[in-house]
Amino acid sequence: MPTATSRSLFALPVLALAASLAFTGAAQATEPQEPPRTITITGEGEVSAAPDIAYVETGVVTEGKTAAEALAANTAAMEQVFAGLGEAGIEKKDMQTSQFSVYPVYEQVKPEDDRPHTPKIGGYRVQNQLTVTVRDLTALGGILDKVVTLGSNQLSGIRFSIDKPEPLVNEARKDAVKNALEKAKLYAGAAGVALGEIMSISENGVSMPQPYYAKDMMMRAEASSVPVAAGEQTLSASVTLVIKID
Repeated sequence: MPTATSRSLFALPVLALAASLAFTGAAQATEPQEPPRTITITGEGEVSAAPDIAYVETGVVTEGKTAAEALAANTAAMEQVFAGLGEAGIEKKDMQTSQFSVYPVYEQVKPEDDRPHTPKIGGYRVQNQLTVTVRDLTALGGILDKVVTLGSNQLSGIRFSIDKPEPLVNEARKDAVKNALEKAKLYAGAAGVALGEIMSISENGVSMPQPYYAKDMMMRAEASSVPVAAGEQTLSASVTLVIKID
């Protein structure tokens, strides 16, 4: 029957073998693996569309000998403009005062004997600026005619935009991915390699349509027809793909 000492001596080679195997496995697990070969490519996509909404900057400027006189004239004119816009189908939520100011108008006084003089107030000017959102562009020309006829004597600009651009931006994103894949196939074919799986997709950015001014102009009360052209706007997206190559 083996003694305790002999059993211990017998176990030593087994433990040494196990330790050696464990060390070998650990060394193999920590060996650096060669990273996959990849191609990095950027794609661009664009979608153009006609604007479907307009923002009209219009208003009334009045003058009077006193501030109260100028304000009363301005208020009367603006009330007619508000009423006319409502009759044209513009909702209250689409009419917003963007600027209101009252300031003196100074007269030019000829100095005497080259002595300093104090400018003389000759009256007051009131300016009330209104931003109107027009959601039916077919009615835009008629709305401009109406506000001018009803007393608006200032039009500082018309801005066109796309009310809900996100669906169009998504189409641009799809085109950007398609464009990147087409480029990747071209480069891979030229290099004599095969494309594998897509490792990552990252968006570099999108360009949303920004409202733009058709033109700056002053409108006169005798204007009878206001032709407008909305043109087109372009939405774009850019993506970068990292693709494995074999």
